[in-house]
Amino acid sequence: MSAEDSHEKKQQWKRLPKLSELKRIGWIGAGKMGLPICLRYKQAGHQVTALARTVEAQEKLNAKGLTAVETIADVAQNSDIVFSSLSDDIALISVAAELAISMAKITTFIDISTVSPSVSAEVAQVLIAKSIVYLRAPVSGSTAMAEAGTLTAVVSGPKPSFDDLASVFAVFARKTFHVGEGEEARVMKLVLNSMVAATSALLGEALAYGASGGLDNATMLSVINQSAVASPLIGYKTDMIVKGNYAAAATLNMLKKDLELLLAAAKTKQTLLPVNSLIKEIYAAAVDKGLGEMDFFALVQEAENAATPRPSSDG
Repeated sequence: MSAEDSHEKKQQWKRLPKLSELKRIGWIGAGKMGLPICLRYKQAGHQVTALARTVEAQEKLNAKGLTAVETIADVAQNSDIVFSSLSDDIALISVAAELAISMAKITTFIDISTVSPSVSAEVAQVLIAKSIVYLRAPVSGSTAMAEAGTLTAVVSGPKPSFDDLASVFAVFARKTFHVGEGEEARVMKLVLNSMVAATSALLGEALAYGASGGLDNATMLSVINQSAVASPLIGYKTDMIVKGNYAAAATLNMLKKDLELLLAAAKTKQTLLPVNSLIKEIYAAAVDKGLGEMDFFALVQEAENAATPRPSSDG
């Protein structure tokens, strides 16, 4: 790690909020997004217990100073608040069912995943029946923003509980919005991811056109990032695009899943989303080519490849 990187890490920890009360934090899903948040809680002075079902995962978490346990029941028994960061609807249903049995002494469950509003509503019924406070708190931002504690959290659920946990959310989120008492946070996250998914597809075609006129990606992105269409997302992905290195932060598979959630949820409301339907097909085509585990901004490269004239086979 360079001296500059080391200084930035120190500055990140200095930005940790002052907490009036330390909590025992339980975490289910300490992956790309969950792990850096867990580490922020540890640095803030909380006790963190994380689920790790394999020996390799346990060793990794223990090496970082976290307490690793093998079962969800163990997480619940050692926590005041349980968080989860999960892959999909099925995982949330499974975790919630186990927590409903295990959380005898726990009153609060906070899920930061991107899942469907309908399944989240089913989970709410199970948890509320057990007197467990359920906060839906999907996050927007990158893993680097998770490390820095600058994510945006969109939260729905009981407003008094949200207010009581302001300092807990502040550990990993620079901005936190309470948007309703039910599934509004799930809806809002799909709104955000609709625009996130569209950005890579649209930017890819725009850059492909620019390349046909003699512009290179570095020049175009320099202008774009200082224009009316600049966005934090494009700024964050600029280096990746210029270097052509699409190692995944968020994969094409993940965003394709989110688009499918969005379209399914919109269908239940009889809401037509023709542009999102088209974008989902662009993602599906890239996944079918075997690109599913690349970063979703690999669509820029795909658009450039598709726009490049192929040599004629005549003569």
